[in-house]
Amino acid sequence: MMQERLDAILARVQRPGRYVGGELNSVVKNKEEVEVRFAFCFPDTYEIGMSHLGLKILYNVINALDYAWCERVFAPWLDFEKELRENGVPLYGLESFDPLCEFDIIGFTLQYELSYTNILTMLSLGGIPVKAAERQDLRHLVIAGGPCTCNPEPLCDFVDLFSLGEGEESTVEILELYRRAKAEGWSKEAFLKEAVKIEGVYVPSFYDVSYHPDGTIAAVIPKNGAPSVVKKRIIRDFDRVLYPEKFIVPYVETVHDRAVLEVMRGCIRGCRFCQAGFIYRPLREKEADTLSRQGKSLCDTSGYEEISLSSLSTSDYSHLEQLLDHIMDYTEEKKINLSLPSLRVDNFSKELLDKINRVRKSGLTFAPEAGTQRLRDVINKNVTEEEIFRTCAIAFTGGHTSVKLYFMLGLPTETLEDIAGIIDLAQKIVNLYYHLPDRTKGKGVQVTVSVSTFVPKPHTPFQWEPQDTRETIIAKQKHLVSCVSSKKIHCNWHQVDGSVLEGVFARGDRRLGEVIYRAWQKGCHFDSWDECFDFQKWQEAIEECGLTIDFYANRRRTYEEILPWDHIHYGVDKAFLMRENEKAKMACTTPNCRQQCAGCGANRLVGGKCFE
Repeated sequence: MMQERLDAILARVQRPGRYVGGELNSVVKNKEEVEVRFAFCFPDTYEIGMSHLGLKILYNVINALDYAWCERVFAPWLDFEKELRENGVPLYGLESFDPLCEFDIIGFTLQYELSYTNILTMLSLGGIPVKAAERQDLRHLVIAGGPCTCNPEPLCDFVDLFSLGEGEESTVEILELYRRAKAEGWSKEAFLKEAVKIEGVYVPSFYDVSYHPDGTIAAVIPKNGAPSVVKKRIIRDFDRVLYPEKFIVPYVETVHDRAVLEVMRGCIRGCRFCQAGFIYRPLREKEADTLSRQGKSLCDTSGYEEISLSSLSTSDYSHLEQLLDHIMDYTEEKKINLSLPSLRVDNFSKELLDKINRVRKSGLTFAPEAGTQRLRDVINKNVTEEEIFRTCAIAFTGGHTSVKLYFMLGLPTETLEDIAGIIDLAQKIVNLYYHLPDRTKGKGVQVTVSVSTFVPKPHTPFQWEPQDTRETIIAKQKHLVSCVSSKKIHCNWHQVDGSVLEGVFARGDRRLGEVIYRAWQKGCHFDSWDECFDFQKWQEAIEECGLTIDFYANRRRTYEEILPWDHIHYGVDKAFLMRENEKAKMACTTPNCRQQCAGCGANRLVGGKCFE
């Protein structure tokens, strides 16, 4: 019956392949033979969610358990959502087509703040109450993981349990406890009281938050045996952690339609704006033999024609040359492209470029982040203009005629001179191309400048800094464009209002839960999509709740203020972040972790030591 109703609906929507399931390597089990059903919910479209490595990993981890079955659920696009509501069809899992309300655990991954309203949409479409207080039974337990859980407070009204940090091991422990609780008929509260004993589990209802008259936090008080500080979970032996031998192969083209090898987690660099560089510390690498074996397996079982080496800074992988030697013969023989995103300009080499180009040329992207050396030192980028020119020269003499450069607007201490420096740097790269005797003759050069708006994030040295106001960001974007005088330089930038709202929720407290709820009731969803985003509705919701954008996004915090996430510990000591903030004010850099330990504290998570 469900299939017949869906067939009629799917004929009326765009890209029905998003909603039909049945893909190669998807896992179908007999639901009568499993004890725990888990819905892995990605609060965005199928094309984006199916490109996410975390989904692929945890799908594999959960389905390896004989007592559990993990299915995928994605946010339906506007046309399909409309059809579901009008025809009374609930949102369903792609493997069984069973409604979301038939699952035991509904797990969301939180990859970016502008996906929050989609969580409410998916719960509602699945026939599940959106607020945690309305879900009294153990069934329909809503949990969440992913990078945004490093400040989970804005979603506390909707989520029963947050899984902080890396989920390969903790997810299994949560499922095993749930299996026991379900079999023994525990209440939801009884389950949560036991769950908080699992390392990395945060139950928001077990914490009372009080506020000062000025809106800042007065205290966060744990109860029901919850710890005063919740530490993230981490994989200590990264080389041996379970990794998929096969990926699900979508019927429709996805954003990243390729096999992905995660070569390492963490980053040695310490760029002060980069949340991922801090919350995934310490650095852990896989062996080259392990990666080579996994890459071949993924391509053989999935038919992919591209392998991407994934990490925060792939060229910092210490066994990169060895890995490329191991895997290049296979990729060349099979005509498989090898992609190396996240390359650093300070360790890019001709040898590396030659290996990248052996099958076919991929586009080259680098991230200077700032247009002047002073500002690059403020953010601890540790890249010089000379290194940028050297890298571009290697690319141009190697046959490339275009490069893409990533920058940010609104960084702390930024001036108009720093913004003009972005275009000045791009122009120097254009000039460099035409002065190289070994460049490709008869072709012009194209330098693409892609500019995003800086958003201060929790657990970084800039977590205390104000974000530029909307008006300031717009003025800076106009100044950037006015500095361009060459057709060889192309600029693009992000939508301003979305960055403003991201700034609100990135450092928000749990009072924003009502803002999310009201905005969702006003029709807000797919807020990361320009065609759906309605900033006015968000402004209305914030005002109706007696809150302001300025309080969350545009004010400087003091070191003494209790931050909404201070009871969430991601391994990096707050004192270290304060030291880095002070060094930023002096434009003083910190060496990378391989050059000198800066004493951030993260190595203690894997049984090591950090030294001042």
